[in-house]
Amino acid sequence: MTDITLLDGSIGQELVKRSGNPATPLWSTRVMIDQPDLVGQLHSDYYACGATVATTNTYAVHRSRLEQVGLGDQIPALIDTAIAQAQVARDQHGGRIAGSLGPLLASYRPDLNPDPNEASLKFGELVQLMLPRVDLFLLETVSSLREAEGALRGTQGCGRPVWLALSVADDDGTRLRSGEPLADMAPLIDRFDPEAVLINCTRPEVIGDALDIIREFGKPFGAYANGFTEISQDFLQDNPTVDSLRQRADLGPGVYADFAMQWVGQGATIVGGCCEVGPDHIAELAARLRAAGHRLV
Repeated sequence: MTDITLLDGSIGQELVKRSGNPATPLWSTRVMIDQPDLVGQLHSDYYACGATVATTNTYAVHRSRLEQVGLGDQIPALIDTAIAQAQVARDQHGGRIAGSLGPLLASYRPDLNPDPNEASLKFGELVQLMLPRVDLFLLETVSSLREAEGALRGTQGCGRPVWLALSVADDDGTRLRSGEPLADMAPLIDRFDPEAVLINCTRPEVIGDALDIIREFGKPFGAYANGFTEISQDFLQDNPTVDSLRQRADLGPGVYADFAMQWVGQGATIVGGCCEVGPDHIAELAARLRAAGHRLV
C-alpha cells in the first residue's frame, strides 16, 4: 500500500489544556515559558501514538505578538526551547521535526496580511534561527494568496523542504478564508515550488472538496483538520484568547479517523490533526492506517 506521513495533532491547544492555566493572548508560548517540559512530553506522546513528525511549538513565536508584552528580544531563546523539546522526543522515538511558521499577525485574519516583501523578511528571520535543527518547514494556516506569497518568499531557497498548509472556509472547501478561490493558488505553487501542499485548521467536512483542487497542483498533498465548532467572531478580534473557541463533541477519534481515511482514499499521503485533535485521535488514525496496509514514514 501507500507510504503515509502521519503528522502529530494539536500542539497549542493541547499545551494550554495540559497547563491547567487560563488562556492568554500568548497561547502556547506562555505555557512553554512557564512549563517547558510539557512541550517535550507532548511531542513524546504523539511519537508514541504513531506520529512520524513533531511540529515545533513555534506557531505563535512572532515578533508582532511578543513585542506587545515586552518579550520581543526572547525570540531566539523561545525557538531554542521549542526545538530542544522536540529534539528530546525525537531522539527517544525517531522521526522528523517540522519547524512551524504560523501567520505573522493573527490566525484566520487575511485582512491583516502584511506586504509580501515585509512578510518575507520576518519569516526569513525565523527560518535562519530554526534552519540548522529542523528537517522541514511547515507554513501553517495560510488564509490568502498574499499571505502565501510572503511566507513562501521567506522560505524560498532555505535548503529544507517547505510544506504549505492552507486554511479554507468552514462552509466552502473551494475557497480560502479570504474568499479567494483555492485554485488561484496554482501560480504561486508553480513559482515557489513547495514540496507539499496541505489543508489545515479547517472543518473536516469541507476538506475533501479542497483536496480535489490541490491534487491538481502536482505536489504531494494531504490535510489535518481542526475540531472547533466554529471560528467565532469573538476570536476574530484583536488579541483574542482561545477560550472564545469551543471543541466539538461529535469528533471523537473514530469519527476523525473516518474523515482522514477518506482523504487517503483521495490520494493524500500526509495526514494528521490540528487544534482539538489530540493524541487519542492520532493513535486511532495510526491504527487504521496500519490496518489498511499503509506504512507510516
